[in-house]
Amino acid sequence: MNRIFRALINYFIKGVLIVVPIGAAIFLIVWIFTSIDKSLNLSDLIITDPKTGKPVYIPGLGILTIIVVIMLAGVIVTNLITEPIYNWFSRLFHRLPLFNFVYTSVKDLTEAFVGEEKKFNEPVLVTMDEFGLKRIGFVTHKDLNVIGLPEDVAVYFPFSYSFTGQLVIVPASRVKPIDKSAADMMKFVVSGGVSHLE
Repeated sequence: MNRIFRALINYFIKGVLIVVPIGAAIFLIVWIFTSIDKSLNLSDLIITDPKTGKPVYIPGLGILTIIVVIMLAGVIVTNLITEPIYNWFSRLFHRLPLFNFVYTSVKDLTEAFVGEEKKFNEPVLVTMDEFGLKRIGFVTHKDLNVIGLPEDVAVYFPFSYSFTGQLVIVPASRVKPIDKSAADMMKFVVSGGVSHLE
């Protein structure tokens, strides 16, 4: 009887190890997409059922709208907007303090992940104290002369099980490059160190 019970527990644990990560990943992806779709889907405001007169909600229209707008913006910026027009818009945004703050913050964060100058692409190991405590981070700025710190670098430390982090200024001498891909190291840190490194 004990052998059967142990076998059932073993099967259950192995099932949890398979089902929970897959289920959590699917749940998060579905939740993110449905949240975005519901907040940006205007079909129920525009389309009504002719028989009942009630609004009609079309699932996926919000996501499709975002994709189309982003693609159109890419085409327009690539083919129609010249440097003087871009500079004019930049000057306009700089005159709106609150909008400029939000716009530049989101723009810089977006460019850090998908722009031509990706910021989180240099994983490093930083010695934090005299006892040898080390943290994994990503160098975001190597030249801090503008704030009077020529010997230091800016390192971003993501938090485990979170999409937030902390920016720390450390002496460049305490920073050691890691010979691994940035994506693998980000996954390693965010997973709390349980993700396997190859």
